[in-house]
Amino acid sequence: MLREVVNEVIKILNGVGLDIKIEDIEVPPDPSLGDLAFPCFSLAKKFKKSPNEVSKEISEKIKISNNSFIEKSEAVGPYVNFFLNKKRFADYVVNEVRRLDDEFGHSNIGKGKKIMVEYPAPNTNKPLHLGHMRNMAIGESVSRLFEALGFKVYRVNLHNDRGIHICKSMLAYKKWGKNKVPDKKPDHFVGDFYVLFSQKSKEDPKLEDEARDMLRKWESGDKETIALWKKLTKWVEDGFEETYKRFGVRFDKIYRESETYKKGKEMVLEGLKKGIFKRDETGAIYFDMSKYGLDKKILIRSDGTTLYITQDIYLAYLKYKEFKIDKSVYVVGNEQNYHFDVLFKILDELKKLGYEFAPESYHLSYGMVFLPSGKMKSREGTVVDADDFMDEIEEMAMWEIKKRNKIDDEKLGELSRKISLGAIKFFLLKYDEHKDFVFNPEESLSFEGETGPYLQYSLVRAKKILEKSGSLSFKNLKFSEPEEFELVKKISEFPGIVESAGLKYKPHLLANYAYELASLFSKFYEKCSVLQADEPFKSSRLALVWAFMQTMENCLKLLGIDEVDMM
Repeated sequence: MLREVVNEVIKILNGVGLDIKIEDIEVPPDPSLGDLAFPCFSLAKKFKKSPNEVSKEISEKIKISNNSFIEKSEAVGPYVNFFLNKKRFADYVVNEVRRLDDEFGHSNIGKGKKIMVEYPAPNTNKPLHLGHMRNMAIGESVSRLFEALGFKVYRVNLHNDRGIHICKSMLAYKKWGKNKVPDKKPDHFVGDFYVLFSQKSKEDPKLEDEARDMLRKWESGDKETIALWKKLTKWVEDGFEETYKRFGVRFDKIYRESETYKKGKEMVLEGLKKGIFKRDETGAIYFDMSKYGLDKKILIRSDGTTLYITQDIYLAYLKYKEFKIDKSVYVVGNEQNYHFDVLFKILDELKKLGYEFAPESYHLSYGMVFLPSGKMKSREGTVVDADDFMDEIEEMAMWEIKKRNKIDDEKLGELSRKISLGAIKFFLLKYDEHKDFVFNPEESLSFEGETGPYLQYSLVRAKKILEKSGSLSFKNLKFSEPEEFELVKKISEFPGIVESAGLKYKPHLLANYAYELASLFSKFYEKCSVLQADEPFKSSRLALVWAFMQTMENCLKLLGIDEVDMM
């Protein structure tokens, strides 16, 4: 692949007395200037010569072996440019894809290592929303990327099923629910009572005190309160499970805050005895972070109640105890950056007490999702529920498909579901994880441009060509057009992209690559006749179409996007 060629260029340059690293090699913006380039600016000062003189001297010393992927090198201004042996390289790339098939892009970098990815960690008082969908898209894609790199991946979830927000839904149901059972999707049913509480509490602020009193009853084990909590929590979790399945995510284990918060409190109290934590004048227990240039962090309030971070401490310990993981990844929005910065510092301190945690913890922080109407606000009842959003995009996809095809309802439903989810997931993944962005439903469903349906369509087009081709040959490949070789080069980048996207926790790198790959395939298709070409170009182009098809299939799998058989 292209990385092997880069390593070969490095070896060539080091062979003439230079100390070159992979980051020193560039890709020229114009392919006519070469396939790879080495800029000589940094050497000019060392050799006390102009960059142009240095590049010329280096080029004159270079010797290339007959079996190299590099055909030639030449000095162009301050650069030493390298040109690939197109035939040898193309033959190698296409046949390597053929050899590896659906394992193309995979590696054993993580062999023997275990990694845990936690997502989306919702509260059990209302349905999942659009922000959770971005969380799930990132968490699932990162999990698949790590699996492709050879890691053993554990997908886990945390249901935040206790606290004042849960009691608000419970109190509203107790007062106005009249013991009704859900007459709609159960998490939506419970969520309606959370919204109702928000509305009623504006009229009667005393309801906030009642909710806090209910929380105290829950923590003291009041039977009536616990029974109500179990009933509503079960409804919400049943609703969540439907949404998880529809979106295409699954979990090896679901942790619950209600099962961990007391243990976290015990760990903090032990830390207090050992001097790791302190008690302030109000009786609250805190972690002094002055040595990090930060303020103190309360871990247990003065009334003895705990915070999210308290149970996160024990959960980190429990994860390691149960799975012996090498790395723990938390997929959580950037609003919690400070929380995880503090949590990881506390875990480092608790290691002094003999507690074991994952050797490495990482917060995969991501930005917020907005709609043209603005940020989602669940307390006002204007949250964009994940189920409603998927329904809306699926209906839009259905109308788009009807414009193009006459198909039965069953097939229409299948296509609408796959295309709409592909549109949603790609739009959620194509932006840098740290950035906020606006989700445009109409744009996401376009069959043209940087969208999921465009990727699905490119794969359909490739498979239609191959269906008409008959047998394939991967011998004596011969290409004549620049569009062919640009597609070969892009395919060759795939293993490196998978590695970078995984190890850097950046699935958007893969999403962007998939779009670039589809775009180059479109250019190739428009420029190069395939089925009507003369031999040996017909066979060679069919082999290239197959290599593209396999690479795009692998891309979509890692992005969590289903392929379709028609558009």
